Order: sequence, then structure tokens, then C-alpha cells
Amino acid sequence: MLKIQEIREIIKLVDSSSVDEFVFEQDDTKLKLKKHNGQTVVAQAPVAVQAAPVVEAPKAAAPAPAVEAPKAPEAPKAEKKEVVADANLHKITSPMVGTFYSSPNPESPAFVKVGDQVGEESIVCIVEAMKLFNEIEAEVTGEIVEILVENGELVEYGQPLFLVKEA
Repeated sequence: MLKIQEIREIIKLVDSSSVDEFVFEQDDTKLKLKKHNGQTVVAQAPVAVQAAPVVEAPKAAAPAPAVEAPKAPEAPKAEKKEVVADANLHKITSPMVGTFYSSPNPESPAFVKVGDQVGEESIVCIVEAMKLFNEIEAEVTGEIVEILVENGELVEYGQPLFLVKEA
């Protein structure tokens, strides 16, 4: 059975993609997402003969308050860091919704830390989305000035992850 957080992540991924329909089946669970005029329709039903309710969730209502509550404490931190970002710094942003990891595994050191020099193809972190680990490259040459997220934190599409002073 899918966890509610996994369903929310799938909804966000479908909303931000050009996919119009997504179907996932595993054991006795079926998840079907369809886009209709900017809205995502979510239906989760057991494969058995029993019918399950279809829930229509508008794009704005997809995240539940439980997802928004942890983000409220982060807002002041993000605002404080945006002031630093105005000083001609490059932002490395997340290309997807997922979980941020600063190292390849828990026993390894972080890919980068504040003060490290990076090149365009330097791997700075991993973002995990639906059990796929995506290596994120710096795409710019410079020095890591600030790391904006914590290891294991959920990140959104386009969320700044690092600030880099370009060389």
C-alpha cells in the first residue's frame, strides 16, 4: 500500500510534467492520475471487486496541511538566505520534487561543503524521487557559499539548494 507522502510526491511529479495520465498498480493497490484542465484527478482503489471512491483534488488542494506545517518554520530561513542571494550568487536549484541527500550514503562524507570549489560537472548532491537517485551537478564553476537545505529534507521543484559564488 502506498503511503500518503508517496502519493503526494507522485501528484506533484505528474503536475509538473507533461504527462496527462499516470497509472500505478502494486499488489492490491491501484493509483490512477489524470490531468483535466489543470486539475489532477486522483483515484486509488483495491484491485478486488469492491469499488472505491474517486477523489478529485484541484492542483492547489493536493498538499495537505501536514505537508505545509513543516515548511512554515523554513520560510524565515529562506527569506534570510534570499538576501544573500542578491549579491550576484548563482543558485543551484532542485530539478524535481524529492528528498535531498548531501552524500552518496550515510557513511560517506558530503559531496560538497561551504568553501569547496566546484566545476560545471561537479556532483553537489543527490535528489531521490520515487526510489531513483538523481545526481545533481553544479552547472557552474565557483565556490560553494551556502547550503540551503538539510540532509534528508524534502525539496520542491525549483527550490534553491546551494548558493555559488561564480569564478
